[in-house]
Amino acid sequence: MADTAARLYLITPVLEDASFAPQLAEACATGAVAAVLLRLAPADERTLINQVKALGPAAQDNGAALIITTDGKADLATVAARAGADGVHIQGDPGLVREWRERLKSERAIGVGGIRTKDDAMTLGEAGVDYLLFGEPRRDGSLPSLESVAERVAWWAEIFETPCVAYAPALEAVETLAATHAEFVALGDAVWSHPDGAAAGVKAAADILARQEASR
Repeated sequence: MADTAARLYLITPVLEDASFAPQLAEACATGAVAAVLLRLAPADERTLINQVKALGPAAQDNGAALIITTDGKADLATVAARAGADGVHIQGDPGLVREWRERLKSERAIGVGGIRTKDDAMTLGEAGVDYLLFGEPRRDGSLPSLESVAERVAWWAEIFETPCVAYAPALEAVETLAATHAEFVALGDAVWSHPDGAAAGVKAAADILARQEASR
């Protein structure tokens, strides 16, 4: 079980070009972001590599790890290696996890989402992932209940050593998910659509996590 405060993990909208870089840099410049999941629209490998190279510094130069994902058929392992990303993220597929673990060795992180059951989570953990993401929006945009996500994350954090990420659909959910002892709390629209800007969204979430840690 994690004994330290959860850290922030940001999930971008699906991006088709590098125009999101200033907003990403604004969020990461706070120094409170541990990792960014860059969601890339389907494209050929060359386009994706160029896109990651253009967007990456906004996160990496501010101390955040850069993880990439896409729904397209491009070879993300190759894209990550050539573009300098810190890791890749895939939807629950133990076979693909094992293949990429073999190819990427320990040089880059492998994260996984789209986890439906506890059995799936355990299988993926055994396949060699570096973290599991629970509670993110489904493909149709719907969300599992906060209660079910908190229960699943608390179960995982209590028993297993592989880190987990808990997705918070709103800032109001951060405290509940941090209390599960997840290593990371993920935010998406709650940061990017914050009325005072992305940096304000990050700072608000970081303040909640700091208060949570102080109360332990």
